[in-house]
Amino acid sequence: MSGQLGGFVLGALLAAAQAAAQPAAPAYPQKTLRVLVPGAAGSPPDALARIIGEPLAALGRPVLVDNRPGGIGTLALGVVAKAAPDGNTLGVIGLTQIVAPSLLPEIPYDFERDLALVTQLVWTANVLVVRPSSPMTTAADFVTLAKARPRQLTYATAGNGTPSHLAAALFMHHAGIEVQHVPFRGIPAGLAALMGEQVDVAFSGMATALPLVRSGKLRALGTAAARRLPGLPDLPTIAEAGYPGYQLTEWYGLAAPGGTPPEVVARLASEWARAVALPQTEARLAQLGLYPAEKFGPEALLELVRTEQPRWKRIVRDAGIRAE
Repeated sequence: MSGQLGGFVLGALLAAAQAAAQPAAPAYPQKTLRVLVPGAAGSPPDALARIIGEPLAALGRPVLVDNRPGGIGTLALGVVAKAAPDGNTLGVIGLTQIVAPSLLPEIPYDFERDLALVTQLVWTANVLVVRPSSPMTTAADFVTLAKARPRQLTYATAGNGTPSHLAAALFMHHAGIEVQHVPFRGIPAGLAALMGEQVDVAFSGMATALPLVRSGKLRALGTAAARRLPGLPDLPTIAEAGYPGYQLTEWYGLAAPGGTPPEVVARLASEWARAVALPQTEARLAQLGLYPAEKFGPEALLELVRTEQPRWKRIVRDAGIRAE
């Protein structure tokens, strides 16, 4: 054996020995990824998981969407919290889950101990809508009419504790008006009641409202978001319409079971962020009024959650919002 060859073999043996001595890194999971969704089939978080899951499945990581509506979004995360921390289970998390602890006497998990934040995925917003035949054409018109007819007007939402309910209750508090809340089992039923003249206004998520506004079946008066929506660029924010300081920007992200290895969490965050950024994925999400987050990763989502939790605890208390 030549000296050069002998040196090569010795180096290879040493490298192999060193590798064997190192603790094995957590293997990145390869089997089907189960995603718990806090909503029924066809809801925004359901559509989000399915749309982003398609390119992941095409790359060999099948995604199984498991719908678990109820408990103001806490039932789905309760399942996630009890799952094995192996990177094979995720849950969609959003504003509803941040507010739930302020609305419910208890939730089936400890947010910090039982969950590992993965990444924010998208942001969206609710819009204030009326029938085309309504005399109201601006958010200010709605406030004027509500003050002239206290507790006589009605507003539809997707149900108690949902973002549409939060957006509406926050606006009523901000504008100093009293309007009767009519919760429905999902905003499609609420908008059907609005178009059927059973309620006067509604706060609706973009996914459901956008096609109805574009088709002329509903009129949008303003958006609850902090900025104008890419899908409705001419629609002013409610803050712009004369109510500075009012804003509710909805968002969705992912959480894994607590104890999931940081390397696995980082890999999951990276894969889902890349899937969101694909042109075909971004285009499909935009049709539902869902727009890519500005920041991805565990740290960005943790920063968002730590900002939102105390803010909404204060809002729920000051506005008197209840799960009813």
